Order: sequence, then structure tokens, then C-alpha cells
Amino acid sequence: MKISARNTLKGTIIEIVKGATTSHVRIDIGGAVVTASITNEAVDDLKLERGKQAYAVIKASDVMVGID
Repeated sequence: MKISARNTLKGTIIEIVKGATTSHVRIDIGGAVVTASITNEAVDDLKLERGKQAYAVIKASDVMVGID
């Protein structure tokens, strides 16, 4: 796979929760969990399922910083 985004995190799908039109896909990336909201159609097209390896691809125009 080659893509232009540089922020890719490889992990394992631990949960897929399908809603009416979108799914929440949770990916464990070594102890941290990233959740993506994607269409149900994308889940089906990619044949996503629990236990399968996948990449969380992060493309953001802004990064926010917070402190306690």
C-alpha cells in the first residue's frame, strides 16, 4: 500500500460497531486504541473484521495542544 499520508499506525481491529449508516472501527496499536468512523459500505468493501490487521491513517490539517 502506498499513500501520501505520513501518519499511519498499524494495528489489530478489536471491535466494529455498525450503526444505521456509519461504523466505529477500533484499532489497537500496541496498547493505545484509535477509533475511526467510516461508512458501513467501506467496512464491507474492505472486508474488515475483528482480529484483522489494519492501518489507522491520520490526515489532519490542525494539531491542538492542551495542558493540565
